[in-house]
Amino acid sequence: MDTSPETDDTEQEATVLDRVRERLRSLYHGHSQGALRFQLAVMVIDLLIIAFFIASPVLRERPSFLWIDYSIAALLAADISARALASRDIPRWLRQPTSVVDLFILATLLAPFWLANLGFLRVLRLWSLSRSGFLWRPLIRRGYGPWREVVHSALNLVTFLFVVTGFIYTFFFREDSGLAGYVDALYYTVTTMTTTGYGDILLSGMWGKLTSVAIMIAGITLFIRLAQAIFRPYKVRYPCPQCGLQRHDPDAVHCKACGYPLKIPDTDD
Repeated sequence: MDTSPETDDTEQEATVLDRVRERLRSLYHGHSQGALRFQLAVMVIDLLIIAFFIASPVLRERPSFLWIDYSIAALLAADISARALASRDIPRWLRQPTSVVDLFILATLLAPFWLANLGFLRVLRLWSLSRSGFLWRPLIRRGYGPWREVVHSALNLVTFLFVVTGFIYTFFFREDSGLAGYVDALYYTVTTMTTTGYGDILLSGMWGKLTSVAIMIAGITLFIRLAQAIFRPYKVRYPCPQCGLQRHDPDAVHCKACGYPLKIPDTDD
């Protein structure tokens, strides 16, 4: 039996790491008052970071931009590391789309000059936050579960709006630096998405026309998706074990496609 000091040290380090991971799980996924306060604080910080990402095309030329950029990179790196440690299966967690988006955003923050033209994609953090169970678990407990799909659709639309605005500003309006150029990019994006088409701001060249076509198609699709989520009857997501149908009425006892008996939980997790 090996009782060498090296073995004892290794076991002690493993025990400390296990305690740290368990503590992080309780903070990120727990239901205690302390955990809920921690989760609320993280969400507030996330929203402030997203506000910076939305404004970053305008702030990029400011002297303080790099300080804010690297400070947010440190916060995001700490958050990603903590979430990874809190996960019970780190490789699986790393393969999730939200984790991939967060890692990409971290790369743009750590290399703001090399990846400057991709900085507008940081707004995707809003999309990854909206898909997080970390955000929805406390809301579902408070009875907001039925609004989940509506909020997802609305945030998809808002995320698309600001990602496209950042793209348009970066590649077409950059010479009009500052707030005026960003507002022009936002105005152009909204008029194109809604097919209002005032025609007072246009993108020049073949690539400008193709960009306009893509924005119109995607924008109308997202508007229709949001309208469907608001006005169609509320459904819960519960895959039928027999036919795989995903959406059912909250009080359904049989699958409407195949008739298989269902046991839908009271809360939609």
